[in-house]
Amino acid sequence: PDTAPAAAPQRRPLELLIAAPRGFCAGVDRAIRIVELAIEKHGAPVFVRHEIVHNKFVVDSLKAKGAVFVEELDEVPDGAPVVFSAHGVPKSVPAEAQNRGLDYLDATCPLVSKVHRQAERLVASGRHIVFIGHAGHPEVIGTFGQVPEGAMSLVETVEDVEAMNPADPDNLAFLTQTTLSVDDTAAMVAALQRRFPSIQAPHGEDICYATSNRQAAVKAIADACDAVLVIGAPNSSNSLRLVEVAERQGVRAALIQRATDLDWAFLDGVGTLGITAGASAPELLVRELVDRLSTRFDVTEREEETTRETISFKLPRGLEAAA
Repeated sequence: PDTAPAAAPQRRPLELLIAAPRGFCAGVDRAIRIVELAIEKHGAPVFVRHEIVHNKFVVDSLKAKGAVFVEELDEVPDGAPVVFSAHGVPKSVPAEAQNRGLDYLDATCPLVSKVHRQAERLVASGRHIVFIGHAGHPEVIGTFGQVPEGAMSLVETVEDVEAMNPADPDNLAFLTQTTLSVDDTAAMVAALQRRFPSIQAPHGEDICYATSNRQAAVKAIADACDAVLVIGAPNSSNSLRLVEVAERQGVRAALIQRATDLDWAFLDGVGTLGITAGASAPELLVRELVDRLSTRFDVTEREEETTRETISFKLPRGLEAAA
């Protein structure tokens, strides 16, 4: 009998076009480092109010090191160290921490803090703020919590802008969430400026460099791809925007948290697959996805870099020494 081993089935080629920049931004890097250094300095447990960044893998890794995630400060025991998430918090939160004598560290992304300061200045100068963002997102809640109630109005769509009826239309300013779609926001800003010609724009762009760069990188690869996979969390605003950017370029796109979430049927008929990761997803998860794809396909990968990011943010005082 013929005992020759059966030839391994020929694996279908799959080209991966990997967007750069992708994955962690400087604000996320800094927030994670703050939690790690707080654990080194104080020992476990260190409490973290809200997910430090919107990524389950990152949150689970920090839990394993001794971080305890809570939604509100009343879940933090007296005397325990607490870290505020990268998305920012209303002013009432550090005030409550101070009242209780809690040792707190603020991991708010410096670019979000910049928006907070702008909001305070605009309200102090007597302007009403139109804030472009997503209702219920922690960054929006945090920014609204910097100013007195009623000083800011939220708009989510161009339709919201058209429906606005402000008390003093000549005394408006606008700010935006840092993780929005660049294109959507441009349309809303155009509508605001058309309806309220005297509206004051922010100094510089509120949408953060990392959000803009990751969206531009997806646009750069989309035309060459049959489909795009975005690694990120379903509650991550910047990751969801990357899926939308790809879809607007006419490409099928899906968001997955981990390689194991991949539905193989998504790859039917795909010869070139684009891959990117939201600003709170570690590079490890990109490599994990490439490894998983390699089990079924003859994979070749190419990175398409649209810009190089060199930004880094300083750690809060008191932690640099530990770094």
